[in-house]
Amino acid sequence: MNETLKQKLALLPDSPGCYLMKEQGKIIYVGKAVNLKNRVRSYFHGRDHTPKVRAMVAHVDDFDIYLARSNLEALILECNLIKLHKPYYNILLKDDKHYPYVRIDLREPFPRVDMARRMEKDGAKYFGPYIGATAVKDVLETLKKVFPLRTCKLPLPLEKKHRPCLNYEIGRCLAPCAGKCTKEEYDALIRRVMRFLGGDYQGVIRDLQKDMQALAMQFQYERAALVRDKIRDIEGLMQRQQAIQTSEAEQDVIALWQDHMDAMAQVLLIRGGKMVGGDSFALPGEGRENRDEVLFDFITQYYDERRPAREVLVEEMPEEILRDLGEWLREKRGGACQVTVPQRGDKKALVLLSQKNARDALEKRNARQQVQHDRTVGACESLQKVLELSQYPRRIEGFDISNTQGMLSVASMVVFEDGEPAKKEYRHYRIKTVEGANDFASMHEVLSRRFRRAMSEDPNEKWVMPDLVLIDGGPQQLRFAREAMLQMGADVPMFGLAERLEEIFLPDREESILLDKTDPALHLIQRIRDEAHRFAITHHRTLRNSTMGKSQLEDIPGIGPSRRRALIAHFRSVKKMREATEEELLSVQGMNASAARNLYMALHKDDKN
Repeated sequence: MNETLKQKLALLPDSPGCYLMKEQGKIIYVGKAVNLKNRVRSYFHGRDHTPKVRAMVAHVDDFDIYLARSNLEALILECNLIKLHKPYYNILLKDDKHYPYVRIDLREPFPRVDMARRMEKDGAKYFGPYIGATAVKDVLETLKKVFPLRTCKLPLPLEKKHRPCLNYEIGRCLAPCAGKCTKEEYDALIRRVMRFLGGDYQGVIRDLQKDMQALAMQFQYERAALVRDKIRDIEGLMQRQQAIQTSEAEQDVIALWQDHMDAMAQVLLIRGGKMVGGDSFALPGEGRENRDEVLFDFITQYYDERRPAREVLVEEMPEEILRDLGEWLREKRGGACQVTVPQRGDKKALVLLSQKNARDALEKRNARQQVQHDRTVGACESLQKVLELSQYPRRIEGFDISNTQGMLSVASMVVFEDGEPAKKEYRHYRIKTVEGANDFASMHEVLSRRFRRAMSEDPNEKWVMPDLVLIDGGPQQLRFAREAMLQMGADVPMFGLAERLEEIFLPDREESILLDKTDPALHLIQRIRDEAHRFAITHHRTLRNSTMGKSQLEDIPGIGPSRRRALIAHFRSVKKMREATEEELLSVQGMNASAARNLYMALHKDDKN
């Protein structure tokens, strides 16, 4: 412990506030405390710390504090500081999703119903949040079928009556733009919509059933059938949302599951007594941390930009944490918000359901990570054993040649790092010294150029050396490639892959290696070979199309080399030029009216009309 830390620890006050742990001036952790003196000192004098805390304290060389008047003020300050500094050792939700809402702007004379990505303080009425745009669109589609609301963006009321659109003709709009309904009639409809969005499905269904029966009593069976279809649409939406309680509950249910490495938080959203969605949030490295602190930190970050429900159900937490949390959530909601730790009954079952979902999500995440590891780093480790390499092949480069009967020969270099494509490192080569379809000599040229860069003494030209090189081809291709590398003064492990039997060839070994089809090492080198093949063919096709396009333009009067280049750069292909109008051709830099006319006529000389 340095002198700065000792002096600051001795002067800590008995006050609530926030503390900022630092390493070389950078904030690495932000926390809050009821008593800063006791809390901050515990990091440096206590021994019973989790691995994460021990790692954090080992880096701390300084800290700052901010005093607060209350626990609530400290909590708000902590949230703001975490958002501002994003410290490494704090829980940081990597969740950039903004859960959508259904929005009704009641300030409009004839309000519309639409989707909003954020809840704003704009006087509009918001319903939600919903898990994903699909859920909102599902609700909006049902609304359009059941309630004849306007969907247009006309600034009503209009000075002159507007002709009703098709929605009015099919019963999907009351047509306030055409004066087909009064404001009072439309407002009554909006109130029914708001009841519906608030979860009162049964009340809306009862109203519709009364309307249907009244129409049937008047022998208006077709209109009654339309109302019946609306009832079925609402019931269909209800069936797609899992019923949880008979009460019109608005609840967020939050639970946590930890293993020895990571943690997973789960949130279930219940609106109108129905589960409308849920989401899980991975908390890497929090598997061994204090459960109450992890859950508390997650909740404060989760609701930082979200509006909490009327009731938030959570797992068991200390009384003082619940008290601070409840006060903070009420402030975030701007109204009543109750934090409940249920002990039995339906609410307890909901918390257990959320916990079960958290556990399932964490297990699935771990399984996905294991599969990803096996496909990437694990495959590299397997390949190291197969090829008997002295070191782990972190950077693997794959090479392939592509040409059409010896014309426009090109080569590709693709790069995989730790078993994953590093696409910014990919390179194309135009074959310069080889005439005709000679893949062996072309491979020799490409490898010479690549390793000349690797051995260059100029830091601006020098390329990083690969750990392993894959050549798409058999022993001959491999021999030419290796000769080129050795001539440049480099010596990197290299092997070839022949496509017919997926045989692996090594430079100093006569017999090929055949791997099991399920071996992750084989899957990795197949991905590298296929990616090199795709990258080479794509570049070759682009060059071929460009060259063919240029040749078609050479005989057109007024289209010289500069204009050909400008046309190809602008349209990318002759096909696009043929689809363009004469005016669009003229708009290309360097073109004049005569050249544009000649080009247009030449491109359309074979048209029947």
